[in-house]
Amino acid sequence: MSRSAAGREPRRLTRWWRRRSLRTRLTVIAATAIAVSVFGAFQVASELLDWELRDAAENQLRADSRVLAANAEREGPAQVQLSPYPGSGRLVRVVLPDGSVRTPAGQPSLPPVSEDAERVAEGASADLMESDDSDEDGYRIYTLRAGDGAVQVARAVDDGPVNRFGFGMLLIGLFCAAGGGLVGRAVARTGLAPIDRLTAAAVRVAHTRELDADIPDEGGGEIRRLIQSINDMLAALRESRRAQRLLAEDAAHELKTPLTSLRLNVELLMRLDRRGTLDSALPAESRTRVLNDLGAQVAELSTLVAELTDLARGDVSDESTELLDLADVVAAAAARARSRVPDIEVALDVTSVWVSGRPAALERAVLNLIDNAGKWSPADQPVRVRLRAEGASAVLEVDDAGPGIDAADVPRVFDRFYRADSARALPGSGLGLSIVQRVVDAHGGRATVARSARGGALLRLDLPAADPPAPVAPAASGEDTGTR
Repeated sequence: MSRSAAGREPRRLTRWWRRRSLRTRLTVIAATAIAVSVFGAFQVASELLDWELRDAAENQLRADSRVLAANAEREGPAQVQLSPYPGSGRLVRVVLPDGSVRTPAGQPSLPPVSEDAERVAEGASADLMESDDSDEDGYRIYTLRAGDGAVQVARAVDDGPVNRFGFGMLLIGLFCAAGGGLVGRAVARTGLAPIDRLTAAAVRVAHTRELDADIPDEGGGEIRRLIQSINDMLAALRESRRAQRLLAEDAAHELKTPLTSLRLNVELLMRLDRRGTLDSALPAESRTRVLNDLGAQVAELSTLVAELTDLARGDVSDESTELLDLADVVAAAAARARSRVPDIEVALDVTSVWVSGRPAALERAVLNLIDNAGKWSPADQPVRVRLRAEGASAVLEVDDAGPGIDAADVPRVFDRFYRADSARALPGSGLGLSIVQRVVDAHGGRATVARSARGGALLRLDLPAADPPAPVAPAASGEDTGTR
């Protein structure tokens, strides 16, 4: 088999195993674990049983040999009486000094005397325990020095008890493996029952699209944490769906008014134009006013669509976070506000404060604050923008000299599409400050509303300040003044 084919086999087995259900895998693991445990216990028990039987047999051989050796020492190895072989049991043999042997009448022959046993008969050693497994009728033989020779007592090695024990353990192992499979199946079914109910609930949610029903919290440990996590996910999905529905409803409501006005003005112009009475029915002054209204409505729709798009994106943004000087961001936002509304006057009082954030998002938030203040400030009063460091925060304040915000409206100033009664006649969508709130939240800051010293509204942003970047050391000049 090639190396590549051999490498594919484990991968094929791994893929097959991964395709099995969790119940099947738990069943196989339980059955295998029990089978391995029984096999290991069988091996240990077999070794212990074999050792015990061998030790008992050797002790019996030593005891029998001592009796025979005592007789041989008393009568001499050549004259000691050997009883006829009874047909079963132990086997005996006397080894004479010349290497010859004496055996009882009718006794089966034993293997030849080994060299080690001959040395015992010669007196080189006191005793010897040896086993002969050269054929099916193996013997365990004990040789003991007796007089000027030696006596040997032997017994046939009987593996029957160990084999019968092993067969019994094999049957027990098979039954245990089968029982382990059944137990593993039952345990898997019981343990995975919460997972089944969880799966059924998830499938039901996927099919019905109903996110209102939480999955019952049952079980413990990992199962409970999994159910709680899925319930949290369902709650987040419900909140997301609610936010999407609210955004769609609010957008439809806010878009209805400018679209209706725009449609009426366009239809009026088209009707008069078809009749050929545009110049007579609509004087130049009225026509200019209608066109200005159309331009203002288109601008309002453009602003509203841009703010809706920005708000619908939520916190999703491709803009990366960077270390920046907030004073530069405020100055850029003030310049944009002046270009959009030339009549607005912005008074800046800023100091350098470094923050870590998204420059475009922060500039949009500051621009919205200035635009909001510009709607309320009288023509002869500027919008004041102040930036300073205060402790570990960068504090931005934007105030106007308008009528201020009523106490009843303060809690809802940063809500989407919320507009106070006094602001209904002013242009705007009610999204500017909600975008400010979202940007501030994304940067870990806080937005608050208060009354300014000039009587108008004071909107304050507190953002976490950052350490300014280390100054870059000027490169050392190596100018050679010796040559020109």
